[in-house]
Amino acid sequence: MEFFRIRKDIPFMQRALIFNAISLITFIAAVFFLVHRGLHLSIEFTGGTVIEVQYPQAVQLEPVRGTLSRLGYADAQVQNFGTSRDVLIRLPLKQGLTSAQQSDQVMAGLKAENAQVQLQRVEFVGPQVGKELATDGLLALACVVAGIVIYLSFRFEWKYAIAGVIANLHDVVIILGFFAFFQWEFSLSVLAAVLAVLGYSVNESVVIFDRIRETFRRERKLTVIEVINHAITSTMSRTIITHGCTQMMVLSMFLFGGPTLHYFALALTVGILFGIYSSVFVAAALAMWLGVKREDLLKDKKERHDPNDPNAGAQV
Repeated sequence: MEFFRIRKDIPFMQRALIFNAISLITFIAAVFFLVHRGLHLSIEFTGGTVIEVQYPQAVQLEPVRGTLSRLGYADAQVQNFGTSRDVLIRLPLKQGLTSAQQSDQVMAGLKAENAQVQLQRVEFVGPQVGKELATDGLLALACVVAGIVIYLSFRFEWKYAIAGVIANLHDVVIILGFFAFFQWEFSLSVLAAVLAVLGYSVNESVVIFDRIRETFRRERKLTVIEVINHAITSTMSRTIITHGCTQMMVLSMFLFGGPTLHYFALALTVGILFGIYSSVFVAAALAMWLGVKREDLLKDKKERHDPNDPNAGAQV
């Protein structure tokens, strides 16, 4: 399905050096902010207090967040848990206060607004648990990257595997750089979004690599640069349809999903935009710089025959 078809190939690769320089500068800036500012980790990683409360009727979450903000917990996470009457509150660690003191302080503030609110449970999440979650998250990221390398190596060729992995890691580092620069909260849901972006980005790269292989097979007279330009141009309509529909869904989560889905949708938005960019100007361009050629994807399979065999080369 195509909304439109571009008749003349767009010379993407003629500008590859410029876009790669932009990518390198953006990547270095992201690494700089990650090192000097670091990520603003949520309590899943740093530890904190989890409080579950119950109201007699459905409750709006914004007034609860306002109460917690006045108590000095502007970074508290508030969400419904089970029903619209149950509210789960995650509080970051606070210097000089124990978990019990934090829960007493919060309950006093909530009861001042609604005397019928009841405490259901209080749990303390230690920093050690958060460290384990961070370690498991990095391990999951490493497994995804390894899987992508193996898949692209079997599906295409090692040059494409290297180009695809560098492009995908480029997307991940830039997403993390945005979160470090703006000090947006990095939670488990954001980590899930980063892993989703990895799969999403590699899918776009595979589509372009597939079209490059088809073009090599069909257009024997085109140069490598012309083949890559044609492959990217011919997938433009598909890219706009696919990413446009995905972005509409992500924007709906961003606008109407509330604070719980806010940073998850934000990470997906940044990842989708840079995923498109990296597939065209990073993955394809790196494959070109690595010297990809027709023979890498279309290896002639010639049968070896005995020169003394009178039936050698005969076709049935």
